[in-house]
Amino acid sequence: MRRLTIMIASLFLIVGVAQVQVQAQEDATSMDALLKQIERGQARESVEARQREQRFAQARNEQQNLLNQARQERARQERNSERLEQLFEDNQTRIVAARVALDERLGALKELFGVLQTVAGDAQGRFNESLVSIQYPDREAFLVDLGNKMAGASSLASITEIERLWYELQREVTESGKIVRFSHQITTSGGEVITTDIVRVGVFNIVYEDGYLRFNPESGSVSALTRQPEQGRYTNSTADIVEATSGPVTFGIDGTRGSILALLVESPTVGDRLRQGGIVGYCIMGLGVIGLMIALWRAVGLSTAGRKVSAQLKRESASTDNPLGRVLAAYEANRGADTETVELKLSEAALKEMPDLTKGLLIIKVISVVAPLMGLLGTVTGMIKTFQVITLYGSGDPKMMAGGISQALMTTVLGLVVAIPMVLIHTLVSGQSRKIINIIQSQSAGIVATHSEKHG
Repeated sequence: MRRLTIMIASLFLIVGVAQVQVQAQEDATSMDALLKQIERGQARESVEARQREQRFAQARNEQQNLLNQARQERARQERNSERLEQLFEDNQTRIVAARVALDERLGALKELFGVLQTVAGDAQGRFNESLVSIQYPDREAFLVDLGNKMAGASSLASITEIERLWYELQREVTESGKIVRFSHQITTSGGEVITTDIVRVGVFNIVYEDGYLRFNPESGSVSALTRQPEQGRYTNSTADIVEATSGPVTFGIDGTRGSILALLVESPTVGDRLRQGGIVGYCIMGLGVIGLMIALWRAVGLSTAGRKVSAQLKRESASTDNPLGRVLAAYEANRGADTETVELKLSEAALKEMPDLTKGLLIIKVISVVAPLMGLLGTVTGMIKTFQVITLYGSGDPKMMAGGISQALMTTVLGLVVAIPMVLIHTLVSGQSRKIINIIQSQSAGIVATHSEKHG
């Protein structure tokens, strides 16, 4: 085994030496070729190097020419800059001199144009919201142009423009004292656009046959109020002034140019106030209606019974259509009995009349007590609602809390409005009832006394 291994190793060694000898012969052949290639490459590179050197020399000359041209251009621009700086300084001196000359020539006119600019600005703001602009919409454009011209100081206002401003101011004053009728396009409260006759009352109000109108300065449109004032005398006066042709007419003028009219329009009506009370408010009003009906029913019944009792006092015979007559009838039915029996019979008859004379009075009294308590309940629920709104949205916006506060106040008012009349009505009705009861009791006592004297 060892001998076999030695033989295999010797065989590999002989093969390796043979391969090295063959590779040495091949390298010798390629090295000659490589040497020739190197010689040719050196020759080619030397030619290219000389060409590059020539190009570099030529480019250096061109760069020098460009540098010289740039230096000449810089010198020229520096001379131009010096010339422009001197021109700028000369122009600054001329501007200062021109301004001084302008100020000297303007004199008082400078203050005039300043006042003119201020007046034009004020007039523009006033004319923008004036009702006269409905008839003369072109004057606003004139004031805007004049204000821009004066603000820009590009040119001065001409005599014609100054006179036009004077004319517009005088026209505004003149129109403020006139009542003018003219045709114009309006938007009704229902959203319909119509053309109808409107009346402008100075610079205070504009109206048409169905009520007051509102002028929108942003769009220049005229529209009817979403809700007219509740007072009929105001809305009736608008129709009167539209239909009038001459003579004095009673008309409600808003001297604040819309502020008071807006308050009248926004003020809640009776229905709005009742709705603010909510469910508790409706319950209180229901109790008030029930109490009022019961009170009217008992007042009519007791008044009728009182008249019949008064008539019974003037008659000798007993009538069963009234409480006193029925008590007297009980005496006539027991006229032959002893005094104690008569007294008992009269007391029994009087007690039978008591329920009819006092019925319904307790309900009226209960309603007069419960109504303010329900108002207090509404107050508490309204304040709870207000605090809930404050918890959710904070207290920055009072309008968010207005609903709860309105409910709290309106339920209190409704409770008092129901309770106070109920107390007064209960006092009157119970007074009528006690009056009839006192007559029955006094007549019964007199009958007993008379019967006792006769049968003593």
